[in-house]
Amino acid sequence: MSRIPQPSSRSSSRSPFKSPTSPSPAPRAVPTPTPAKPRIRTQSAAPTPSPRQTTTLRSQPSLKNIRPPRSPTKSPARRTQPLPPEDDLPPPPPKPQLSIREQIALKRAEAKKAVAKTSSLGASGDFAGLENASPDTYSQQPPIAIDLGRWSIKETIERARSSGAINLSSRDLPCLPSALFEIHLGIKPEPLKSVPVEPPITTASSTDARRKGSQNAPSWYEAQDLEVLKAWSNEIIELQPEISMFGSLKTVDLHNNKLTALPDSFADLTALTTVDLSHNQLTCLPKNFWALPNLTTLNLSHNALTALPFSEPFVAEGSNPLGRTRDPRGDWFSQSITRATEPLPRLTVLEVSHNRISAAAIDHSIDGPGLPALLSKVDLSENPLGKSDSLLRALGRLERLREIYMRRADIGDDSFPVSVFASSSGCLFPALKVLDLEESHVTRPAIEATFTPNVLKQTLQFDITNQEPPEGVVRVIVGKRVIKEAWEIEAERRTKLRRAAAAENVTWTYALSPAKTDVAKEPWEIEAEQGLLSEGAKRRARAMAIAAGSEQASSSATTPTLPCANGMTTTPQLPQKKPVAEKELWEIEAEAGLLSAGARRRARAAAAAAALSGNSEPPRPSAPPTAPKTPSLTSSPSPSLTPATIASALANPQFYSASTQTLTLPTSAPRSKAGHARSFSLATPTWTKVETSGTSELALAIPTPTLPLAAIAAQPLAQTLKVLVLANRRSDPSFSIPATGGVFLPALEELSFENCNLGDSVPVSSISENGDDSMQRTSEPLLPLIARLFPSLRTLDLSYNALTSAALTKDALVSLIVADNTGDASSVIRKGLRHLRLRGNRINELEGFQQLAERFRGNRDWPEWNLEELDLRDNEIGKLPPELGMLPLEVFLVDGNTFRIPPRRVWEREGTKGLLSWLRGRME
Repeated sequence: MSRIPQPSSRSSSRSPFKSPTSPSPAPRAVPTPTPAKPRIRTQSAAPTPSPRQTTTLRSQPSLKNIRPPRSPTKSPARRTQPLPPEDDLPPPPPKPQLSIREQIALKRAEAKKAVAKTSSLGASGDFAGLENASPDTYSQQPPIAIDLGRWSIKETIERARSSGAINLSSRDLPCLPSALFEIHLGIKPEPLKSVPVEPPITTASSTDARRKGSQNAPSWYEAQDLEVLKAWSNEIIELQPEISMFGSLKTVDLHNNKLTALPDSFADLTALTTVDLSHNQLTCLPKNFWALPNLTTLNLSHNALTALPFSEPFVAEGSNPLGRTRDPRGDWFSQSITRATEPLPRLTVLEVSHNRISAAAIDHSIDGPGLPALLSKVDLSENPLGKSDSLLRALGRLERLREIYMRRADIGDDSFPVSVFASSSGCLFPALKVLDLEESHVTRPAIEATFTPNVLKQTLQFDITNQEPPEGVVRVIVGKRVIKEAWEIEAERRTKLRRAAAAENVTWTYALSPAKTDVAKEPWEIEAEQGLLSEGAKRRARAMAIAAGSEQASSSATTPTLPCANGMTTTPQLPQKKPVAEKELWEIEAEAGLLSAGARRRARAAAAAAALSGNSEPPRPSAPPTAPKTPSLTSSPSPSLTPATIASALANPQFYSASTQTLTLPTSAPRSKAGHARSFSLATPTWTKVETSGTSELALAIPTPTLPLAAIAAQPLAQTLKVLVLANRRSDPSFSIPATGGVFLPALEELSFENCNLGDSVPVSSISENGDDSMQRTSEPLLPLIARLFPSLRTLDLSYNALTSAALTKDALVSLIVADNTGDASSVIRKGLRHLRLRGNRINELEGFQQLAERFRGNRDWPEWNLEELDLRDNEIGKLPPELGMLPLEVFLVDGNTFRIPPRRVWEREGTKGLLSWLRGRME
């Protein structure tokens, strides 16, 4: 509002432009003539400021011409007492300058005083009743509305105009706010009967006021149609019929409310794909709801539904599925919309558990529209289904149905009649994976009798695991749910096989013969079944065997005194005297001279030679005649004495995990040197005792090279092996590979050589197919060799080895890191590395990586480059080349090196992106 005075009679006597802060010197230029005439002083000379002097106005030259003439005296109505001369007034004391903190503290104190004054005035008002006169009520603090940092309802609705999604959950709303329709559609819905007056939707918190000042409504061209509406966990009783005006709605989530019915116009939302109306009180749905054309997921669990009339929009009299619901506001909104011509044609997930639905109330007629054709999951748990044979046959005709849940439903064996299912044409449930009848009245024999191979082509499985059932298997859950591990199921299967073999009078030897290879077991499996995996169990078994042998020996000692007729009964017991002379495994190895590692290697070589020559058993040096020649249950044969030692050791679960396809070979440390190099003793060296006691027989059976590729490639697991861990194999840092070329581990993706004492070059020995290592060892560069042997490798760990910068040449890095997808049919496609870990080596410069980085200069696109992680920690790098900043890396670790530039804070504060950006800045 302009403050320029208008020409009037009152403005001539009193000017509003008198301010003590005016820069004009005119008021001070006319001093008071004498103290006897104080009333002649002008108003501008008065030292007492008026209340309006807090607002200062700048004097402008143009205002001097329109300023009215000053009055020589004041108005009689404003006369004051005579003032002393201006020269006699004491100068006002200077006000101290306050700091910003002091000013803030002063403002806060004033605000607290104002709040305290307001609360005291409110507490001293009139009491509405005697309960307000209580001292406890008087001392209580007023409730504080906590919004938990959320936007208010109105602001949430306004922001949804630009995002197309709104979330009004957990706000105690009795209905959808009318502001939603007013802001998004520009219409005001009719008041609901159940909610005649809506509660206010705005709050008066300071946070909301601050947010309102910083946010503006989107422009008309930025506004989006509402597609997602979430209002779960409220108190919504009824929906406005105007909700059908949101024609773009795709997701509606109204679970955990108090809805008893839906308006008929709800079925006009033909763009809906996901609807969640669970945990409400719905008893029925609109007739045209079952004709929604795009609905894929429907959740109606925990309601009070009694029927699922899928065909109601199509077969009911007077139904018009293509017509729009009549709008009470006029015919302008009554336009035809596109509906489905069959029940929910795109529905895949239907959840209607915890309702009151019976099987007869579900529309599954074969002659009519029937069930939705694309259903893949149906949940009818905890419903009074009753006899459901016709419903199950209708579900069996759905080609994409994979899961059926009827947990704790009222269904029994009468729903699975053998005659009805056997008369069905064709196989039922072609894609079924899970049939859950947990804690129902259905029994397992009824399922097995009904689902014969003529009815169901899949195999029935009644064991429950946490894994998905394999292809061609239907998991049936009957009775109480008991989840088993995979090894438990396998143990039960093998127990059944043994019982079946015992029923056919098949001996243990026949079970281990080549004719029954499916029942044959490894020695460690036999020990596991007999409970002999621990040392204590083995000692107890040996003690029992010795005790049994002593009893047999004492009984055989008395046989000569028996009559001849009794002698016939003692002759079959003569072979049972062997356990008396049977010795423990370590005694047999000691007599055979196999306590040392060298003797074991010689024995393995002899066993391999015997296997190649065709002998069934390898020669055992100086083996005693009393050594057992057949495996016993109390003492299994040494793995190092059989030709299949390497295969059994690599397939042992101690080293190989079939679920993750990971092979982890045992560690091997180099032999420690003796105290005196020239000392001579006939006693066994101390290192042999330590090695023998600390290493298992299975570990001794594995060849000593760091990478025994020739032994691994000969096993069946080589074709599917994905992870190979060779950490801490330092005894023989060399590679043994097959003499025939090619890719031996085609699926290997991760390889770990951590702490294997590998250098820039590695000794390589070629093993022929017959196991002969006649060729001399050759030395080959490590990185090109790995790239050639494992083209599908994605992760390589060479941490804590002896690699130097000489191994990291450009050609070696290109062959290892860069993918090669342009080869012909004869060449092997190389996928390229994603993770390269070179921590703890002897690298002092990065010239090879610097030359690779030049490839990205001016061209950041290199499709063959897949490296994401490069770990160079704990090396001897003295300088980081700036060109490394051009490498497109996600993780770049350089801690523990000797360089000082860039400083440590660069990557500690900003990470890999900051370090690469810093290096690029240095390059420019």
